[in-house]
Amino acid sequence: MFIYNVTTNIEEKVHDKWVEWMKTKHIPAMLETGKFVSATMSRVDVVESMGGITYSVQYKIEDKATLERYFEEDAEHLRAQTKPFEGQFVSFRTEMEIVHEQ
Repeated sequence: MFIYNVTTNIEEKVHDKWVEWMKTKHIPAMLETGKFVSATMSRVDVVESMGGITYSVQYKIEDKATLERYFEEDAEHLRAQTKPFEGQFVSFRTEMEIVHEQ
């Protein structure tokens, strides 16, 4: 099992609109690709010197091959949907392999 983590710092002036969009549009669209098992959105408990509010969304996925298919088939289209928030957020992505769960 793998986790595809997207950490985003969003400007406060669009924060509420972005959170609602993430919950009702973007995360459901990610899950509708059929590639991800689940998604968890968390607020990061940190004060950034650049301001804004930081979130981490962790998408669980069965295997690396499926994640690669997501990048090839879906990522560009889904990332393009962030256009209404362009210039008002910074994101970075991390791929992690789950080695143990209890």
